[in-house]
Amino acid sequence: MKIITTRFGELEVTPDDMLEFAEGLLGFGHLRRFVLLDDPNDDIFAWLQSCESPEIAFPVLEPELFSPLYQIDLSKTDLEALKIASAKEARLLTIITIPMDPTLMTANLKAPIVINSKKRTARQVVLQDNALPIREPIFAKLQQRVVQNPNAAFKTQAQDIGAVRIERRTPELEV
Repeated sequence: MKIITTRFGELEVTPDDMLEFAEGLLGFGHLRRFVLLDDPNDDIFAWLQSCESPEIAFPVLEPELFSPLYQIDLSKTDLEALKIASAKEARLLTIITIPMDPTLMTANLKAPIVINSKKRTARQVVLQDNALPIREPIFAKLQQRVVQNPNAAFKTQAQDIGAVRIERRTPELEV
């Protein structure tokens, strides 16, 4: 199946690549099917791309990259909706906001994306922990991680979730 994106052009994906959000995302409840994209030209971010709306794509990161102690408690309703027994069975991603000044980028730790990678279902969960910020500054933490672990890969979990690797086409030269 082909999906059209404004950021990455036309992409070929299979139904097995798609993540189904039964309730959509906050503010985007009408969008239910997304695909996680791995852009080889971007060493840090993966992208949660809508299969239904070409202009909707969210940069996402694994929260462990900037908050190693981040843990969540899922409600019984969340566990049932995702068809998992505990949060340990899920993969987590956080939506990143990148303003004009990237040093001010933030992550939403209050409402992570929780993924059952086996069933290809996902849910954005609003956690009840009031200590979790909606706008956690992450630039300095990511920078520190790079300095401390220059050879460590950033997107390991995104690849484990089944992110679709984007193949960049080079424009054909006309002779």
